[in-house]
Amino acid sequence: MLGEYRIEGRRASDIAASVERGVGAGSLQPGQSLPPMRELAERLGVNPNTVAAAYRTLRERGVIETDGRRGSRVRPRPATTARGSLRVEVPAGVRDVSGGNPDPALLPPLGAAFAEVARRYADRPGMYGEVPVDEEFGRLARAAFDADGVPDGPVGVASGSLDAVERVLAARLRPGDAVAVEDPGWGSLLDLVPALGLRPVPVAVDDEGPLPGEVERAVRKDGARAVIVTDRAQNPTGACVSGARARELRRVLAAHPGVLLVEDDHGHGFVAEPLHPLAGVTDHWVLIRSVAKAYGPDLRIAVFTGDSETVDRVLGRQRLGPGWVSRLLQGAVAHLWATGAVDPEAVARAYGKRRDGLVRALARRGVVAHGRGGMNVWVPVADETGAVAGLLAAGWAVAPGARFRMDTGPAVRLTVSGLTASDVETLAEAVARVAGPVVARSYG
Repeated sequence: MLGEYRIEGRRASDIAASVERGVGAGSLQPGQSLPPMRELAERLGVNPNTVAAAYRTLRERGVIETDGRRGSRVRPRPATTARGSLRVEVPAGVRDVSGGNPDPALLPPLGAAFAEVARRYADRPGMYGEVPVDEEFGRLARAAFDADGVPDGPVGVASGSLDAVERVLAARLRPGDAVAVEDPGWGSLLDLVPALGLRPVPVAVDDEGPLPGEVERAVRKDGARAVIVTDRAQNPTGACVSGARARELRRVLAAHPGVLLVEDDHGHGFVAEPLHPLAGVTDHWVLIRSVAKAYGPDLRIAVFTGDSETVDRVLGRQRLGPGWVSRLLQGAVAHLWATGAVDPEAVARAYGKRRDGLVRALARRGVVAHGRGGMNVWVPVADETGAVAGLLAAGWAVAPGARFRMDTGPAVRLTVSGLTASDVETLAEAVARVAGPVVARSYG
């Protein structure tokens, strides 16, 4: 079980330190089983409660994990290589549809917004000790939440959606806890969860969002302490939670009120599908909205609301680190909101025309593709590596599905932001030549 490594110590802290030394030195490998508590206690001549306390400390530190009758084992190492590194180098002359970026032509100009906040700053510069949320920004954000039926709650601001998700998970979970994540899903999130010492549990999705049976299984069987759901324009599949699916998911989650619900309204501001929030059916929840896709990725602003205790924990920890997200940025975004700088319906139509056009063009060629909302199309393929290489040879760089999946089958992601009407047919023809026969599954 442990090979030649001997765990030592008489106190719980010493036993835990001995295991950590073994892991750090490589003598105890990821996945390696530890002795049952009573067996180790007998070997060390200590009370089993002492070993139990040591194992509990190791679990809380994310060093080991315990899985019922299978006992305790050394946890896999946190992710150190980002899934974003699984990309294709784009040679000159090749069209890049892999990036997931918005169309710059659909982003609003920022000059007037920053000129206004600069004028106000000249009269009254922001200082330490002020409230972290700009008053107008918070008012407009809360009004938008109210309009979409999001339950009442305080408002916080983070530096993008992933920053908000990380802060929420860190505020409520401990290393070793299981987190239900969509599969396929956002690659950065699939990296973040294990990097926090948490255990990702894949949940299959279809065009209407996470499958309720999969969520139930993740919570009841796999012990997920948190569930992360993308409400609209899920990356990479474009899934949008429908009204019927939302009712099913709320019913499942209501039976597990202790589970933390994290919703990412990824499509806010650039999709036409209505929001069907799940928030409020569990004791602790947060709903997050980023301005990245509709207003510009470099603004680095996400607004969130949730139950008072969770939001207070997040803001309290934020005060001990960065303190706040720049109120200048908040003011600029508030100005963009107040002046209607983005027409969400027009932007949604622009992306929808390209996305739906590509899905239809692929269907005419016998290729099943997914893209209910947003700017991405997900195409299951028989051979992912071959499809990526074949498309590159045909002049198209696409994102490998491996960046976004855990248990689901091979696929490629296509971003439609830069496509023209003529591009759609050309790209569809190239994809059809490399897709190959695929066994029907949710998204794999």
